Amino acid sequence: MTHTAQKVKIEYGDFQTPLELANKVCQKLVELEVIPDIIVEPTCGIGNFIEAASESFKSANKIFGVEVNYKYVEKIKANNKLLNDKRIKIKYGDFFQFNWSSIIGRSNDKILVIGNLPWVTNSQQGSINGDNLPKKSNFQNYSGLDAITGKSNFDISEWMLIQVVQWLQRREGYLAILCKSSVARKILSYIRSQKLNLAYCANYKIDAKKYFDATVEACLLLCKFDSNSQNYFCDVFSNLETSDYYRIGYWNNVLVRDINTFEKVQKLYDKQSKIKWRSGIKHDCASVMEFSKINNTLINGLGETVDIEETYLFPLLKGSYVAQNKTNNTNRYVLVTQRFVGEAIEYIKDSAPKTWNYLETHSKYLDKRKSKIYQDNPRFSIFGVGSYTFAPWKIAICGLYKKLEFRMIGKINDKPTIFDDTVYFLSYDDENTASQTFKLLTSSLAKDFYSSLIFWDEKRPIKSSILNNLNLGALAELLA
Repeated sequence: MTHTAQKVKIEYGDFQTPLELANKVCQKLVELEVIPDIIVEPTCGIGNFIEAASESFKSANKIFGVEVNYKYVEKIKANNKLLNDKRIKIKYGDFFQFNWSSIIGRSNDKILVIGNLPWVTNSQQGSINGDNLPKKSNFQNYSGLDAITGKSNFDISEWMLIQVVQWLQRREGYLAILCKSSVARKILSYIRSQKLNLAYCANYKIDAKKYFDATVEACLLLCKFDSNSQNYFCDVFSNLETSDYYRIGYWNNVLVRDINTFEKVQKLYDKQSKIKWRSGIKHDCASVMEFSKINNTLINGLGETVDIEETYLFPLLKGSYVAQNKTNNTNRYVLVTQRFVGEAIEYIKDSAPKTWNYLETHSKYLDKRKSKIYQDNPRFSIFGVGSYTFAPWKIAICGLYKKLEFRMIGKINDKPTIFDDTVYFLSYDDENTASQTFKLLTSSLAKDFYSSLIFWDEKRPIKSSILNNLNLGALAELLA
């Protein structure tokens, strides 16, 4: 694929739906007794959903397809099978500029909006100078640090789906769109936050690797709308064929992955819990701050042999080590320059002159760290550090892995173990308290509690905001 073709594919999130999958989706809708009068595919591509819909929904009076790629429009118009179906009308147009009221209107016809919207984020568009996106705005109203750190980044399909939801308000209609599973949840949250109408919502997981060669959790998002229902839940099926599901729902304004399981353990939920999970060290300069020890020789990430004092050097366990239970030993080390966030570090000059010299000679790397958190902080600062960092006993879990496995970890080589920032941990001064807490966290009740809240399809499914909500005291009483 040429560079230009790759840019176009990214810009338009151009993952064409195979006819096989389009047929399966339409067959599922027929099975669910979806009977539309009008079918609309807002980004119809080469027309596979149009073809599948025309075969599956004989009762539909009109089938509209809109596509921004003129070559695709020409390809559809050359398809004799579609050409002979007088219900089908293909229009050349841009989703963000198109006059949708000319198709949707305000008639009483049952409308089915079907298809596969672009799988691309606004930040990906920016990286290639693409312009296939709505007018620039922080449309979810993030502010401050959330906007800076990327929460204001959104999938283009999320914005488009919100428009579709608005089209279908106060009328009978259906939305059946392939999208990322995370986007499907955001649409449910949006509908609830705006108190919009929703009769029923479900998503059916699809194999994105098989159909699109994409490594992402994806689904068919199905929404049914009417003029007055406000049912803010979503039934999640593992595929298009199964009848087994779990239900995403809300409890006290908290979005819960499995509401039926959660209701059985909800007494363990405590937003004001005293438990405090911490994340590991954040330094954003592994080539300078992290080392391998080979035959008692330190080698940094630049491949240099390093001679510094042991004073500020600590054994390091990466998130993958914690997840894979490789926690008894390590040849990885990290330089911890502060005992708490914001601490001045000039004292290192006297207590560890070799370490100070090492930092100064590698300052060009450390000074280039781009994150705004390092601005207005002492030179060579790190984050995720405090008295808890140096506790002898810790219970840890990696946030990136899709499994709920806690590890109890002590010192390594008589020094407190340090984690990278993909790890969350609790710290303890004595082994007995750590051991008792570990027993609670590895109980089936704790597993049910956390599993009911964790959305495993997210990039970092395990979060401190979820871990912190468990009331250990209440759990101990139930297990007594």
